[in-house]
Amino acid sequence: MERRTVLRGLVGLPVGAMAVVSAARPAWADFTTTVKPQTQWGTWEGWGTSLSWWANQLGPQTDLADVLFSRNTVQFLGQAVPGLGMNVVRYNAGGSGTNSIGGRTMQPVATLDGFKQIEGYQLDWYSADPGSSSWNWNADAHQRDMMWLARDRGADKFELFSNSPMWWMLTNDDPRGAASGGVCNLRADNFGRHAAYLATIARYAHDHWGIDFTSVQPVNEPGAQWGGYAPGQLGGQEGCHYDAAQVAELIRLTRGQLDARGLQWMMVAGLDDWGVGAAAHNWKNTSVFDAATRAAVGRVNVHGYDFDGDRDALYQAVAADGKNIWMSEYGDGDISGLTLARNLNYDLRWLHPTAWVAWQILDWESYGPITLTSGVIKSVNPKYYVLAQYMRHIRPGMTIIDAGHPDAVAAYDPVNHKLVIVAVNYGEGQWLRFDLSRFTNPGQDGSLIPRWATGTDAGGERYQHHPTDTVLHGNAFWSYFNARTVQTFELSGIYL
Repeated sequence: MERRTVLRGLVGLPVGAMAVVSAARPAWADFTTTVKPQTQWGTWEGWGTSLSWWANQLGPQTDLADVLFSRNTVQFLGQAVPGLGMNVVRYNAGGSGTNSIGGRTMQPVATLDGFKQIEGYQLDWYSADPGSSSWNWNADAHQRDMMWLARDRGADKFELFSNSPMWWMLTNDDPRGAASGGVCNLRADNFGRHAAYLATIARYAHDHWGIDFTSVQPVNEPGAQWGGYAPGQLGGQEGCHYDAAQVAELIRLTRGQLDARGLQWMMVAGLDDWGVGAAAHNWKNTSVFDAATRAAVGRVNVHGYDFDGDRDALYQAVAADGKNIWMSEYGDGDISGLTLARNLNYDLRWLHPTAWVAWQILDWESYGPITLTSGVIKSVNPKYYVLAQYMRHIRPGMTIIDAGHPDAVAAYDPVNHKLVIVAVNYGEGQWLRFDLSRFTNPGQDGSLIPRWATGTDAGGERYQHHPTDTVLHGNAFWSYFNARTVQTFELSGIYL
């Protein structure tokens, strides 16, 4: 990795001066980065979120769907909010149920947080026929309805994933995990049944819901210590531990079950580890993830909770096998959004995912870009507007290119010849200069460059549009960044 440059800040420049001085040519800049379009890191597929658990709580709210899955300006919580335009949806196939099978019931019902308890579709093991009484396709209406609202607003990539198999497939009927957290809770004779469960949902969605899942992910954070709760302890979520060999087995079984239902084109996503370090370690284990298993994996998913993990190690390992990566789950507890911006920039620079997915786009204070408390939407946080700086501008079909520095990302639209740069200033106010000399045609001298700014401090700008104060001078432009600010620039008429 590059050594992080420590940038010095300007002192005494009033905030209101930014619009005045931004177009003027400074004699120097605190920092210059050179955008390198010849270094390309793949075609962007999109941005997204998982639907569980917030959609299970809230159900199909159209204004919320507009905020998340359109790029319209939406009246929401009494204010105008820029829609994020997410196009990736992860749908959680639940493992919970309230029915009884020969006296067996899900255990222990009281210890799952209600909104984390996702109702599954298969009621029992008596019939694999989705048209039989062993299946309830009216289950989990809230998640499914929100998925349809997302589709109707342009979402075009859907992933089916599992936190836990159905409760009755488990050793203890408890979808939170085994009594010992490091032990797999799925009975050995039900591995194939779990794969068939997911493949049946995928086929039913194709036939009846108007949804084609792009991928199916049969596990979630398999190396985690799920379960092991003390008797009567409240809280918890669905989860299941698997060792690496069991993950490999489920990947192969899921591939076979999808193929058996005519879904050869639907990929199986692999690993879904908690962090990039674990994913790199597991993917490199060729004795477990052998050639047949790797061939069954269409894409590698990873979660981003080890913030300083070796992203490049995972990228190199996966790219050697010709696979793409999705950052399939991310979250942090910094309400300002500055931590999010740092990790997102690092992901795009070293991990090179082709899609990036927030875990809970609505969650408790500090964690969710939109605060959700006890089922009530409370506020839109600064973190939301930081996401808008990226999601609204780096769009599917663009090529991610080298922005020249870890504190900036760049994307090029080859159809509309547009360049997008998102840059972050983590310290005090300073000038940043962007050198476009590596482009064949960096644009028309003197043209205006619209910019958008979000300050992560209290009282900072919230995705404020500044259309006329930044100008292209030859093959470069510059802008003043207030302290702890994210800015996005869009340049037109740019040719590689």
